[in-house]
Amino acid sequence: MPDPIALGIIGYGIMGERLLRAALAHAGESVRPVGVWDPSPGAAARLPEGVPMLDSAAAVIAACDCLYIAAPPAAHVPLAEAALAAGKAVFLEKPLATDLAEARGFVARAEAAGARAAVNFPMASSPAVRQLAAWQRDLVPARLAIEVGFATWPRGWQQDAAGWLARRAEGGFTREVVSHFLFLTRRRLGPLALEEASVTYPPGDGAETAIRARLTAGGVPVELSGGVGTTAKDDTNAWVLNDAIRLRDWSIAERRGADGAWAPAPDALPNERMRPLVLRDQLAGVAAMTRGQPHHLATLREALEVQEVVEAVLAAR
Repeated sequence: MPDPIALGIIGYGIMGERLLRAALAHAGESVRPVGVWDPSPGAAARLPEGVPMLDSAAAVIAACDCLYIAAPPAAHVPLAEAALAAGKAVFLEKPLATDLAEARGFVARAEAAGARAAVNFPMASSPAVRQLAAWQRDLVPARLAIEVGFATWPRGWQQDAAGWLARRAEGGFTREVVSHFLFLTRRRLGPLALEEASVTYPPGDGAETAIRARLTAGGVPVELSGGVGTTAKDDTNAWVLNDAIRLRDWSIAERRGADGAWAPAPDALPNERMRPLVLRDQLAGVAAMTRGQPHHLATLREALEVQEVVEAVLAAR
């Protein structure tokens, strides 16, 4: 078995910490964390023992084989290009950038150079999604509905990042949450094409509070809706194909029975228990990608297609 790849992390907020702890607890055969950098004074105090807080982003890039970028979106492209220029692989959070032109240019340059790069859409590694794929073999896709809802935005556990997540420029639930379901739709049904959309914004520079859209995926009609204040839960979501199979609340694969009731897959797990399994397989993909081997992770091109739809929805009037 090859040695684990050296993983560096820039951005030690919620996602950076979540991935690091998954790497230490579940993916030691795939990755070896070698250092983190975050400008927040409190970040170092949250690091697990044995993982150093390095003194700069450049130091993390120099130390790693693959750089995981979990910084706010405006930093994604500059950090990714610095790592790629240094001969390192890159694993990015979405969105690729806050500006579509910047994202398109980055993807074009990376593809032309044959860069080793992927994007962290965890549904690429979800056992629940694999179950949906197995059930889908018995269906002819005819219609899809995607619905997301939130008690507040940002969600309760994201308040430390509200400075950008709550703002229109980089944040909002369409970028942060809906993008995952658009990626799933692209993987399961085919290329996305937006037909019409509407968006509601609060006064000032706050992120959206509601969206509605019609699109197609591989020619299949898709209805998308989402809103803040529509549920008492932190968040709730459903991806429903043909009103016959669905993914509910991130990780529960369900199929409608002959009696009309939804029944979960026998191995269904709530998201907090599913997440470690998903991140373990994501990190196995990161190791394969870094070694130049085939992998199942979201490509830059897939992430760009998702971002183009997201930004078109957010620009609707």
